[in-house]
Amino acid sequence: MSIENQSVIHALVEGLLGPEAAGAALAALDLDRRLTEQGGPHVSRAAFAMAMNVALFHDLLRRVPSGAAYVADRLAHGGKVLFDHGALRTMRLAEGATGRLPPGEEAFTRILLPLGYEMAAVYPLDRLRMTGRAYRHADLPEAIPQFFLSELHADRFDPEFAETAARVFGTSRDPLTGEAQAVLGKFADGQPVTLAEAAAALPVIVAAFDRQHQPPSVEDYELLLSRSHEAGWIATEGNAFNHATDRVADVAALAERLKAEDWPIKDRLEISRTGRVRQTALRADTVERLFAGNELRRVPGSFYEFISRDIDPATGRLDLAFDTGNATGIFAMTSTQGEGRA
Repeated sequence: MSIENQSVIHALVEGLLGPEAAGAALAALDLDRRLTEQGGPHVSRAAFAMAMNVALFHDLLRRVPSGAAYVADRLAHGGKVLFDHGALRTMRLAEGATGRLPPGEEAFTRILLPLGYEMAAVYPLDRLRMTGRAYRHADLPEAIPQFFLSELHADRFDPEFAETAARVFGTSRDPLTGEAQAVLGKFADGQPVTLAEAAAALPVIVAAFDRQHQPPSVEDYELLLSRSHEAGWIATEGNAFNHATDRVADVAALAERLKAEDWPIKDRLEISRTGRVRQTALRADTVERLFAGNELRRVPGSFYEFISRDIDPATGRLDLAFDTGNATGIFAMTSTQGEGRA
């Protein structure tokens, strides 16, 4: 299909995933018409950001069978997914200790900021020795998924943890090519980006949302895990989407229905201090991962989340905030699965 007969987002996603997978991913999502009606010959930063998010959503469902089953169930009942946000975990180490990959959130702000995202708020996750930051799109903040980008601070642990983390993450490569960075530079400077340029950059940028370091040894993994479930998770999963989130009208009612139908749903609803943001999630699926020495183990993978947001009376707009307590509770979804040899 030519660009004249499809939106820029459709063309980009189809070029990356192929017609069948792209059609399924786009059909599952409730996308704003202001995005889907954008045509060529140039690609806006908003359209590129949304195409990237569609690809990342597809990747999460590929890795999370429970999430894919929920989406299939929602579609079977005539619904669609309103993609609220995706979450990433990063490791903050000393300069140079993450190999060729920039440390912590810098590995992703260099992608998000050129695409029109702005930091909306900082969320200290002190109990987890992490810091979370919300990145919201400047052009269509309610329509383009946010990113909840967190850093785990190695310097808040003991020296043995820091040494092990440097050994594991010091093998990281930088997935961004010079060509992809040049396209991001064009977006940052407000220069026109052609469909061909965007299509060439998209797979490289999507590939950044993955594990960039070599498989850890079992011993290093277990040491990181003993200090922090989140560190253990990053050691095996890297910077893949930790979870993707469906914005629903009544998350409490949905949670009760899913519990009644024996879905692997979180026991308790997380409610923000304002009462306007309510969240729950399916428990993380277990995945098989290869460690150094060709040892296979089953470990916690990613998961699927649900959120309801009310109108903020102070602004008259949807409350797009997050909550430290909610985030801490939701993060526990990757520490509830048993681990062992495959």
